[in-house]
Amino acid sequence: MSSITYSDSNTDPQANPNPNASDSTTPKKPLALPEAPHNSATQLDMSNGDASVKLDHLGPMVVNVDGTLSRISNWDKMADIEKENTLRIIGKRNQARLESLRAKEGGK
Repeated sequence: MSSITYSDSNTDPQANPNPNASDSTTPKKPLALPEAPHNSATQLDMSNGDASVKLDHLGPMVVNVDGTLSRISNWDKMADIEKENTLRIIGKRNQARLESLRAKEGGK
């Protein structure tokens, strides 16, 4: 009786080396982040001793019901009249929420 043996060339690394395959003994390098654009960085000069800084381009801080703070994501895309109205509404709402949070905090 004769037997036929089939050989798979993929099982022999010398027969069909794959240059794209990674060797388990070769350490993998972590992927690097892309370089940040140089023109988008904002530098603040605090040398005059003033401890406060206005970041008007970020928009107003919004006090959430639970006391956390957030910002308006599309502030830079708003028209001036929209910004004025938003500041007026957010200002009143922030005051009411802060009073409510302080009352809740004092009641404990």
